[in-house]
Amino acid sequence: MSLKARITEDMKTAMRAKDSARLGTIRLLQAAMKQKEVDERVELDDAAIIAIVDKLIKQRKDSIAAFETAGRQDLADVEKAELDVLKVYLPERMSEAEILEAVRAIVAEVGAKGPGDMGKVMGAVKAQLAGKADMGQVSAAVKAALAG
Repeated sequence: MSLKARITEDMKTAMRAKDSARLGTIRLLQAAMKQKEVDERVELDDAAIIAIVDKLIKQRKDSIAAFETAGRQDLADVEKAELDVLKVYLPERMSEAEILEAVRAIVAEVGAKGPGDMGKVMGAVKAQLAGKADMGQVSAAVKAALAG
């Protein structure tokens, strides 16, 4: 079953269960998917959907940090609930050790020598690890590999 079909089925299940919080988050995801399809006139594949989910998760994490800084735990809790729903649609993430190993291999492959080659390395890394790893961790691993 494609990821798109799974999301639609989960929405139907949430409707039947009258789970309004889960339903709202899934509808938000579907709206983002539909927007991308309309804007770019394409049919989304699983990789594109994972990229959208990644973007929504990053937005939730940023919102949680902002709300907690502002002392609004009630709003942070809502964002955390949405974050938990969205994480279900991501594939298994790579461990930190696997990320470091992949980054080292890519740095050697590209022939990067120092921090000035960060953009070149990140382009290659994004192509290989998109959807498989947290890009924040990947960026930190690339910086460490180029610094040392």
